[in-house]
Amino acid sequence: MLSLAVLISGRGSNLQAIQKNIESGILRDKARIAVVIASKADAAGLIFAKEHGLSTAVCPSESAALAALAGQPIDLICLAGYMRVLSADFVQKYAGRIINIHPTLLPKYPGLHVHEKVLAAGEKESGCTVHYVDAGVDTGKIIAQSRVPVLPDDTPELLAARVLAAEHILYAQVILQIAKGQSLTG
Repeated sequence: MLSLAVLISGRGSNLQAIQKNIESGILRDKARIAVVIASKADAAGLIFAKEHGLSTAVCPSESAALAALAGQPIDLICLAGYMRVLSADFVQKYAGRIINIHPTLLPKYPGLHVHEKVLAAGEKESGCTVHYVDAGVDTGKIIAQSRVPVLPDDTPELLAARVLAAEHILYAQVILQIAKGQSLTG
């Protein structure tokens, strides 16, 4: 069974989707969340984690996050709305074991404010990307993507909601592939 650390900064909707897929979905008996690490004490995702009996840690610094991970048998670190850039040292320590979900079709539109950028560019489709984390910002090897249409009347909020629904499905599928030891392509 794959042991996960899920790192969050906010509401934790991807954390919730992962846990729901562990409890009753495609990740049942394939993965477990060993620890949820939040960069902020007021991260709403901590409430969900505690309600589901998950171990939590508030780590306002990278050194605190490393300390919370130390000694734990973590197979995979899942960044789920974690709004911090990890240092090269952190990435190297867990090389090949950190994944992130990003709300666009990378390599287009890395970083923040992505839905506004997609709409401003007149894109006809957007989506989400799960990728390995490297020392850059959203530059790691792509594992999988899911596409959603950009509709004529989209606002950043409407597009974000549609992309988020795709994220919840894609992240669980990628974790399942890793849990099964399947080859990941990008």
